Amino acid sequence: MPLPPRPAAGIVAVSSPRSATMSAAAACVVRDATESDLAAIHAIYAHHVRHSVASFEETPPDVDELRARRDAVLRHGLPYLVAECDGRIAGYAYATPYRTRSAYRHTIEDSIYIDDAQRGRGIGRALLAALIARCETGPWRQMIAVIADGGTGGSTSLHRAFGFEAAGVLKAVGFKHGRWIDTALMQRALGDGARTLPASPEPVASR
Repeated sequence: MPLPPRPAAGIVAVSSPRSATMSAAAACVVRDATESDLAAIHAIYAHHVRHSVASFEETPPDVDELRARRDAVLRHGLPYLVAECDGRIAGYAYATPYRTRSAYRHTIEDSIYIDDAQRGRGIGRALLAALIARCETGPWRQMIAVIADGGTGGSTSLHRAFGFEAAGVLKAVGFKHGRWIDTALMQRALGDGARTLPASPEPVASR
């Protein structure tokens, strides 16, 4: 598979908050989210819940709920990242298990949310590049994107640029802001994908 596009110029991907201090000259860094980022994450997500169909939630969760969700992501060993630009959180991204049943354990789903005022800076591109790179170091073999509005917007173009392929459209599965909403499914292999068997092909409970 071709290498994914590089992050936009001026955005540096780093593996930890400590590493970010070494890239102070860059306009933006992508790093692991910390407790102090949660208020900004909440503000970004609440905007999308209230004003877009990027999330199918209709009432924004509070900071404590978002903290619990982040902790659940981390317990699975999955990344939860933020893009920090000029000292402010401009967006965030994370991966979650695609489904809870054990046969799905090598498949994950990505989520990306950008501060509406920061669009057009390549932040989504940088976050997705970093998210894929981190997930490819783990046991996961497929990444799924679930995109509202039937895949007609910028999120579809972003994912396509990183090797995601259309996997289908679910018609009118959501109703929000007074209208029916389709969702598009896109899929990308991680690492060897289906070319090889996983290192641990059986779930722990069945050994």
